[in-house]
Amino acid sequence: MALALCLLLDRRSDALVRDLWKRLEENGIPTLLSHTHGRHVPHLSYAVLLDGAVGAVRDVALALPDAGPVDVSVQGTVVFPRGRVALAGSAEAGLAVRHARVVEALRGTGATIHRHYEPGHWMPHVSASTGVQMAEVGTVVSAVSDRLPLTLHCNGAALIDTTDGTAWPLAGVP
Repeated sequence: MALALCLLLDRRSDALVRDLWKRLEENGIPTLLSHTHGRHVPHLSYAVLLDGAVGAVRDVALALPDAGPVDVSVQGTVVFPRGRVALAGSAEAGLAVRHARVVEALRGTGATIHRHYEPGHWMPHVSASTGVQMAEVGTVVSAVSDRLPLTLHCNGAALIDTTDGTAWPLAGVP
């Protein structure tokens, strides 16, 4: 089981990302629409856990205090290793503080946080493509750029089992 604590997007922001995914899929570029179990939703991951006791992680996640909705400004694209391309979000100070609190709470359960989600290394992003070939990166970047700049409104959060899409919604937005 792989767990991620994710910020979820409001209806408008979710639709914008799904529209991007659909356009990319129509051009033969894989996105979260067709990745693994196919139950992925547009999201911004606060933390990805490499291990941890599901019950303890879930209890801590569900108890995180609500800090209210948050907006993430997207001004560009980021290309990660293994053909992962994403909308690059701003890491404004308030969001970075919220992120660090979440990571510390999850780490308190004994869980191991993936190194890319550690405070100081985390880059807020929303996946555009999950395995694009280098020759297609320009197509993805162009499709993202056509929609920029944009602001994504995060008004929900969930702990998600990334292996099957099971989600435990949180009462607020940490």
